[in-house]
Amino acid sequence: MNRFLLSTGLAACAALSLTGCKQADPANAAWTGDPYVSISHPEWTQTAVLYQINTRQFTPEGTFKAAQEQLPRLKELGVDIIWLMPIHPIGKENRKGTLGSPYSVQDYYAVNPEFGTEEDFRNFVEAAHKQGFKVILDLVANHTAWDNAMAKEHPDWYEKDWKGDFRPTPWWDWSDVIDLDWSKPGVREHVGGAMEYWVREFDIDGYRADVAGYVPLDFWEAARARLDAIKPVFMLAEWKSSELTRASFDAVYSWEWHQTIKKIAKGEADATALYGYYAENESAWPKEAMRLTYIANHDSNAWEGTQYENFGPALNAMTALSFTGEGLAMIYNGQEACNAKRLEFFEKDPIDWGQGTDCDYGQLLKDLITFRDANPALHNAPWGATMQKVENDKPQQLFAWVRQKDGNKVLGLFNLSGKPVSAKLADALPDGDYVEFGSGNVVTIKAGDTVELPAWGYRLLASGGK
Repeated sequence: MNRFLLSTGLAACAALSLTGCKQADPANAAWTGDPYVSISHPEWTQTAVLYQINTRQFTPEGTFKAAQEQLPRLKELGVDIIWLMPIHPIGKENRKGTLGSPYSVQDYYAVNPEFGTEEDFRNFVEAAHKQGFKVILDLVANHTAWDNAMAKEHPDWYEKDWKGDFRPTPWWDWSDVIDLDWSKPGVREHVGGAMEYWVREFDIDGYRADVAGYVPLDFWEAARARLDAIKPVFMLAEWKSSELTRASFDAVYSWEWHQTIKKIAKGEADATALYGYYAENESAWPKEAMRLTYIANHDSNAWEGTQYENFGPALNAMTALSFTGEGLAMIYNGQEACNAKRLEFFEKDPIDWGQGTDCDYGQLLKDLITFRDANPALHNAPWGATMQKVENDKPQQLFAWVRQKDGNKVLGLFNLSGKPVSAKLADALPDGDYVEFGSGNVVTIKAGDTVELPAWGYRLLASGGK
């Protein structure tokens, strides 16, 4: 049983196996309650993989038209949902750098002319839909640019500092933005109306919400209901807690997972460091919640470093885990071409797609997506299977698990260390005949077998897939 349900009043007393505990009367609504999650994921999210586009850097031109020309290549890669970083005009007052941050929004209802016209954007969305993609926009609801028209027309819609002046988000070095006051109904109507506008008028398929936890939960829940009344949407929260998945967001970031795998890759932790994350994911989050497992995004690339700086020789193993463990997988533009530089955030700095001439990482991503699609046990929550730990005698190195559902079984064996490992499997959970990812070899596994893997090596074995 998912222990998350205990806090929602859904668990029967008998399931706790406590002495003297009397089973609840099913007719007593106080103890049976309602399902915690009240939203439905769109069917097209079952096998979805996200692809984040930084429009400014995605092509030399940095436009919607140029990005549209790349859609066939993304289709071949196998991604499903295209996430565009903010598309709106960028504020000039207190701007950072020459071009400013896309997260400093001057107008929620307009398109940044740097990227093209509204018609160019409409054409991009229509072309993406024709090729089978869904498109979501980055929504920056917590703050606006200093020169957003609202600051002059409705100064009372903004939070103030101790002097009574507009203020950036407290504590962070976000000097190019000022915080909205979400106690004001006008703020909710303006931002919520913009969310509806892009869905209704441009047929976009949802949003990724920047610092979603800085905005009141009841706003997100009201907005999701209104959007779903227009069309089924997908919502991704840049945040870290489960309550957002109740009635507003399909997916939430897994920051702890990202930070933990970086520590392991750098030798600052061993494979058992992941136990805490997966224990919490299974016991403290609803089964319907998707968790974004990512190697890189615009934040990690701009501030923390590239995928190579963060993961080094552990990159392929961690990438494979992000696509096959429980989680919603994502690719940041340029990853597939082995982009080895940090992209500038406030200046024009196009991705050098030529870096990938000797790069096999893009093929790995494509192969992992194909493998994921072919094995229902690996699909997104709630359709996929829960990870079950495979016991072994070298847990500090060998991170082993099984995901199985409806006759499909996948065994993951990951050496999350910089040294070779020879580990003995301690139980019968992984027993079976499999086909190996990559080689196509037929492999038999049984309790007591010894698994040998090189430093940062991994094996994915599947049976009963499509």
